[in-house]
Amino acid sequence: MSAELSSRAAQMAARLQEKLSTTALEVIDESAAHAGHAGSNSSPWGTHFRVRIASPFFTNVSRVARHRLVYDALQDFIAQGVHAIAIEVIER
Repeated sequence: MSAELSSRAAQMAARLQEKLSTTALEVIDESAAHAGHAGSNSSPWGTHFRVRIASPFFTNVSRVARHRLVYDALQDFIAQGVHAIAIEVIER
């Protein structure tokens, strides 16, 4: 993984921590596994990510609402070309 890709994952993690006060968080760049797929491009920035996350904001909130919270927090990255975010909510 290049420095640019790990940097984007780190930036996304920092944003999620800031917005959702995460208690567990892992942002994984899976872009290389999606080369040639829809949304993949030749830029040095990652396009496909997996987010494993726990947050007090998720308590008594539906799965759809949890995903919305993550997408809202990462909207700037989506606007910059992040194509896919797989979200795994960790129950803690």
